[in-house]
Amino acid sequence: MKVGIMGGTFDPVHIGHMLAAEAARVAYGLEEVWFMPSHIPPHKEDAGVTGMMRLEMTAEAVAGHPSFRTLDLEIKRGGISYTVDTIKALREMYPEHDFSFIIGADMVEYLPKWNRIEELAGMLTFIGVNRPGTKLNVESLPDFLRRVVRIAEMPLIEISSTMIRERAAAGGSIRYMVPDRVYDYIVRSGIYGVQP
Repeated sequence: MKVGIMGGTFDPVHIGHMLAAEAARVAYGLEEVWFMPSHIPPHKEDAGVTGMMRLEMTAEAVAGHPSFRTLDLEIKRGGISYTVDTIKALREMYPEHDFSFIIGADMVEYLPKWNRIEELAGMLTFIGVNRPGTKLNVESLPDFLRRVVRIAEMPLIEISSTMIRERAAAGGSIRYMVPDRVYDYIVRSGIYGVQP
């Protein structure tokens, strides 16, 4: 099975994440995309949004898509989770799967700085999701990375989890920036200071 892994803090998961996952899925014929919220150390959880809440929001976001699911591996493991360790664990659990790791195009140039990147590059391909107007220079990457980086195009959308949290904190509306089910979860949970 061809599986894309979409990692991130998802604090909160938003429509940009969904568009990126769908762009990668369609461009490379992925049979499934697994959204995997990363563990955040306790000192970063000052907003009161726990790893379990981020996992639950992500589950709400993917509930309506037949090819999307959530993965709780890093949340359950806790501590610092390096992608290379996570992918090694996934390959042991699912040896028949062909994994790709989906990242934003802006992260592609930072791949050489990732922990044990040469080992990681030997285990999967990377799908960099590119937005219109973004200049992505794959040729500047080391050869071992150029061989495993693919590009998928997605619609231009300027949205981030940070912007959503700041907007909510200022009393602004975040409706339609996150999937409807995520918005309902946020309101029900009383997180980010969002009022119905």
